[in-house]
Amino acid sequence: MSLRPASGLLRSALRSHLVPVANWSAKPAKHNIGGGEQAIAMTVLFAAILGPSGWVLAHLEDYKKKA
Repeated sequence: MSLRPASGLLRSALRSHLVPVANWSAKPAKHNIGGGEQAIAMTVLFAAILGPSGWVLAHLEDYKKKA
């Protein structure tokens, strides 16, 4: 078995359609998203990512005492 470099593996994966290729379009969006909707989406995204990690970091000393 010969070892191919990572770029060769990526090239062969793209060629054999193991990795789906994104469909890019130069057309404008069908639905425009307003600033309010973007703000809500970003708030939910940040809360979903930073909320649990912030909880763990805030209670790190409690977790250390239990172990």
